[in-house]
Amino acid sequence: MKRRGMEKRAALIVLSVLLTSAQIRAVEEHPARGIVVEAAPAHHSFVVSCDAIAGYMDAMEMSFSVRDAKVLVPLKPGMAVNFTIVTRGKVLYAENIQPTTTSNFESEPMEAGTLTALNSVLDPSANKRVVSVGEQVPDFELTDQARQQIRLSQFRGKVVALTFGYSRCPNPNYCYRLSNNLAQVARRLHDRAGRDLVLLTIAIDPEHDQGAALTEYANTWKADPEIWHFLTGTVAQVKQVAGMFGMNFWSSEGLLTHTLHTIIIDREGRLAVNLEGNQFTSRQLSDLVEALINRP
Repeated sequence: MKRRGMEKRAALIVLSVLLTSAQIRAVEEHPARGIVVEAAPAHHSFVVSCDAIAGYMDAMEMSFSVRDAKVLVPLKPGMAVNFTIVTRGKVLYAENIQPTTTSNFESEPMEAGTLTALNSVLDPSANKRVVSVGEQVPDFELTDQARQQIRLSQFRGKVVALTFGYSRCPNPNYCYRLSNNLAQVARRLHDRAGRDLVLLTIAIDPEHDQGAALTEYANTWKADPEIWHFLTGTVAQVKQVAGMFGMNFWSSEGLLTHTLHTIIIDREGRLAVNLEGNQFTSRQLSDLVEALINRP
């Protein structure tokens, strides 16, 4: 009997070791990065437009649960995050969520950022003119490629995706990339464009991008003027609108040094997202826009 009891205990120990080993093998962790589409602390979950993870998953929009809802409180749509995807058996969740940036650290954006910081010191009122997420965007009026006067307020009831650029921008990763992002949004959401969605590109070189030059700039993207407006005005008007979103530009030897901003405004005219830089994809931008369009 004693020997049988010892054998039984030994068998239990072996079984416990095997179960523990199986549990360890069942846990997988993958470092991930993405753009927050929606955060729902009340439901212990958030939605992320994720970058691809080599050997694990393609780029996609996914919902993740979290064990501690407090980590979701500071998260806002458009915020870039690094996090860990954990799979434990059949359970999948996110942890180690850390905000990061979509900013570009190349020389020109860095120089523009330095000039912006200097301008804030010299003109403290500039910070007060920047619209915060959730605030109403002040109305403005500019002229589009069809020579029509366009007011932001006329798009109330629609989601507005807006960026800045100029036709002579020499770096394809700056103005061209941001405009291409809008083109991809229009292509993916073509059935919503015009009805639920409007695109705006504000030309930050109004001394050149006027009249025929602005029309040619718009034609580069085959922009339908009913859906995608390329806007211009005086330098003062453009600077005023750009300043609402913390976007700045300076003339330098015939070209422009400028920051990079992509804006999403909700149907009520409130600032929903202000993506600074270019370290995000057109798919991630489309996920953000579509989520706003589909919001009840």
